[in-house]
Amino acid sequence: MSDMDEFREMFFVECDELLEVLANGLRQMEAPGFDKETVHAVFRAVHSVKGGAAAFGLTTLVTFAHRFETVLDLVRSDRLEVTPQIMALAHRCSDCLTDLVTSARAQVDPDESRVDALLSELDALITPEDDEGPIEFVPLTLDFGGPLDFDLPPPMPAAPPAPGLEIAMTPGHQLYRSGNDPQALIAALHKLGPVAVALETAGVAALADWSPEEPGLAWRITITGASYDDVAAVFEFVEDCCALTISEAPVEDRPEPCDDPLPEPAPAPPVAVAVEAPGPTVVPPANAPANASAEAPQSAATIRVALDRVDRLMNMIGELVIKEAMLSQVIQTAGLHEQPDVVAGLDAIRQLAGDIQESVMSIRAQPLKLVFQRMHRILREAADATGKPVRLVTIGEQTEVDKTMIERLIDPLTHMIRNSVDHGLEDSVTRQRLGKPVEGTITLSAAHRSGRVQIEVSDDGGGINRPRVRQIAEDRGLIAPGANLSPAEIDQLLFLPGFSSKDEVSALSGRGVGLDVVRREIMALGGRVMIQSTEGVGTTFSIALPLTLAVLEGMLIQLGDQTMVLPITAVQETLRPEDRMLHGVGHGTRLLSNRGELIPIIDLGATFGLEAPGALDSGVLIVVETDSRKRAAFRVDGIFDQRQVVIKSLEQNYGRVPGVSAATILGDGKIALIIDPEEIVLSLSNDQGRRLAAMASNG
Repeated sequence: MSDMDEFREMFFVECDELLEVLANGLRQMEAPGFDKETVHAVFRAVHSVKGGAAAFGLTTLVTFAHRFETVLDLVRSDRLEVTPQIMALAHRCSDCLTDLVTSARAQVDPDESRVDALLSELDALITPEDDEGPIEFVPLTLDFGGPLDFDLPPPMPAAPPAPGLEIAMTPGHQLYRSGNDPQALIAALHKLGPVAVALETAGVAALADWSPEEPGLAWRITITGASYDDVAAVFEFVEDCCALTISEAPVEDRPEPCDDPLPEPAPAPPVAVAVEAPGPTVVPPANAPANASAEAPQSAATIRVALDRVDRLMNMIGELVIKEAMLSQVIQTAGLHEQPDVVAGLDAIRQLAGDIQESVMSIRAQPLKLVFQRMHRILREAADATGKPVRLVTIGEQTEVDKTMIERLIDPLTHMIRNSVDHGLEDSVTRQRLGKPVEGTITLSAAHRSGRVQIEVSDDGGGINRPRVRQIAEDRGLIAPGANLSPAEIDQLLFLPGFSSKDEVSALSGRGVGLDVVRREIMALGGRVMIQSTEGVGTTFSIALPLTLAVLEGMLIQLGDQTMVLPITAVQETLRPEDRMLHGVGHGTRLLSNRGELIPIIDLGATFGLEAPGALDSGVLIVVETDSRKRAAFRVDGIFDQRQVVIKSLEQNYGRVPGVSAATILGDGKIALIIDPEEIVLSLSNDQGRRLAAMASNG
């Protein structure tokens, strides 16, 4: 990758952050009594995107951002009132700006018709006096050996005598990368009054040692006839990417107000500038208000690392876990497992491997905030398409999951949000008739529960119309007419391929491509999606995901002559039941009476076809609870150990096996299958399972 490609990629990464600030700010502006600083932050975000885009010649992006920025400038200067119509337009412009950045990143043509339509709406708000005209970006030519020759606009008329100000500016590399130009800043100052400019090159390293991270150029600018606030406003958008000092100028250095062109600046003696300062240093005069940003705490230093490097490190951690298991197996075989020194050393290695793994996982972990923020846009588009007023409430945005999962969660959540708006919520008239608020509510929440990530999409609509769902499934031949199905099984019909409750195809649904894709995507991540619905109250889609796709804490169990792994997050307790705790029902059906609850017993060896059903007094029962809150007791022949195992995809390397989620490599080099408790318990949803569940619920 060339240097220019790296700079371009860095620009798009920064755009992601700026667009996040923009989206956040616009949502905050919808709240009554929002802080005026929010408008400034929104304006700065669009301005920075424009500046960076100009540096790479992204004309369409620059043009659109310029118009958007002009309207935002009207808002922040109170020349345009913030109304719901203006906010709706601002959101659509934010979405369009995001799409333009995405198009530029992918180097594909944007949707010009959409851009033109929004530009027309923006232009309708801008008067000729508001528009600064077409923007031009002229490359800056630096001459290190002589006085500066800036092409400055004509000077302003002579200002009344006012104290002069001296500005010491040392741009950091961030200023250049964001597309800002020192010449443009000096030109802006010149509009405020006569200026004298001196370039200082003392901080520039020799060419052999020069680095773009430390450009070293500095300017000393003296201006008269301008107030401190006006001068500080010029640097408002760059004060965080340059060392800046504004102070009263010595009398002898103040340029005389005049209408003549700028006097040629004489070489000025170097002025000490705190270039090593990590942030802006703005020193206001005694009668000027304090600059709040100068007092802001400094954030922790961060670096950007390519994801493939972290992935490679995570794979090495997985191999380390396997090697540790192999070493443990060798020690066990050699009869050294009772040697205190050997045991202590092995425990130390195991602890160290675990700490390294957690550290790498924390590097990969990212909050779901970015995904949740994108859903606001999806909701707006779905609401516009259906004509239903709806708001999105987000909870747990800071919940962290693996970055790989974040990227792959976007499509499933997008579909569920659209589904909730289109299918879940009633129209306004119906909601009003039912006594519900006209505006529907969809809640998107996330939380860590029992070692997994739980994401829920809930609506306050009418719930699943189960008789209609059943009738549609029968009409389309998805189930046999008159099939005996429980409410939960009817809800599961929504996940069948080709199922759609819409009679007509719309922009959102009706093509039968929907929740089956959601379930397939979630299962590919090692997760599970469930439905809970109450008629007249609403529907909740729940997604349960593992914290990582690399390593799993598992219980090694024996089934016949095979060793398999049971995820420890599903295990509640293990026991050898007494006879009084066991009950038989019908032919071969057994229940466990545990803590006042009847739990169905599943013989795992027989389930996988490894052996005939075993006697309960010769095995161990493991009580598990699934993500859907269902419980069962797995009968196994024995329990070996509890340890971390490296997850290897079975579907990619072999194929799908019912009841198995993945595979791993044991310390002796053998492959062990990782059991999927949820799928096994759900396999009870046949006639026998429903009968057992009914008995269990009745006590």
